[in-house]
Amino acid sequence: MNEKSRRSGLLQAGRPSPTLEDLATAAGVSRSTASRAINGGLKVSPEAQAAVDAAIVALGYTPNRAARSLVTKRTNSVALVIPEPDARVMMDPFFAAVITGVNEALRETDMQLVLLMSRAGDDSARTIRYLRGGHVDGAIVVSFHKADDWAEALGTAGLPTVFIGRPWAVGFGLPYVDLDNFEGGRLAARHLAATGRTRLGTVAGPADMTAAVDRLEGWLQGLREAGLQPGPVIHGDFTTAGGAEAARDLFSGSPGLDGVFAASDLMALGVIETVQGDGRKVPEDVAVVGFDNHALLAANGLGLTTVTQPMVDMAATAGQLLIRAIDDPELHLEPVIYPAELVVRGSTPPPAA
Repeated sequence: MNEKSRRSGLLQAGRPSPTLEDLATAAGVSRSTASRAINGGLKVSPEAQAAVDAAIVALGYTPNRAARSLVTKRTNSVALVIPEPDARVMMDPFFAAVITGVNEALRETDMQLVLLMSRAGDDSARTIRYLRGGHVDGAIVVSFHKADDWAEALGTAGLPTVFIGRPWAVGFGLPYVDLDNFEGGRLAARHLAATGRTRLGTVAGPADMTAAVDRLEGWLQGLREAGLQPGPVIHGDFTTAGGAEAARDLFSGSPGLDGVFAASDLMALGVIETVQGDGRKVPEDVAVVGFDNHALLAANGLGLTTVTQPMVDMAATAGQLLIRAIDDPELHLEPVIYPAELVVRGSTPPPAA
């Protein structure tokens, strides 16, 4: 029996877990060659790689991840940063779709997802220190707010980062995945105008978020194109309760509104609750358009007309971009913009004849 076979047999007979030296001996290669083979195969001949792969199977060898990270400078983890309160992240289907999409992108890799929830304006500095401290290989940032300066903080850190949504500062070259939010707001205005509604208001999203700003600008553009005067604007927080509160303010100042665009589906549900609570009907008295297409139904089963935001696909694309950025930090990645589409359901009437 040669030394390689003898050593392999002893290991399989109950000896401690095989080491890198054991693997190298079993494969008939040097320790450095074995190390390179299990860490990506750089400068390893096909024959040596095949021998190491066979020895891994024969010995049941498991790489020491901690030691491997010292060699590769990788943690095999990426962060999903959501600067929002915990309760909102847990209850909003938007974030469930984001997590699903990012996990889908990582499914065929060894990377693990680390979820970091950083309440806007409170502890972003702590989160940024963590991200810049070498704990993760890259980050995806979603639902960010202007005051946190995420693009500047991460763009100057050299950490591969992808945004879901256009960042406030685009001069740092960070890639992002977004929807054409401007066009989505414009579609909502044009659709409500086409149904014959002329007294239109909007429950916009937070003014410190780019998606909300773009949707509002598109809405105002759509009104101008339809020959309608801009109606009242009340800002909400993308929640149902916030949408209901904003709707009460909207109707108290303009009780004659016959159409409302809410910049998220959850806020649209709040608008519908407010309208129905006042004894009016949707869409007969007030037509409502949302944004996201989470397939949410109002309390009476009313389907919501809404602008589609394919968050699972968008988040998966962001994950794929991040993997590419981690593998090649010098790679320039262009933004990916998804088109906006309107889905018509029962919360708006048919177009006027």
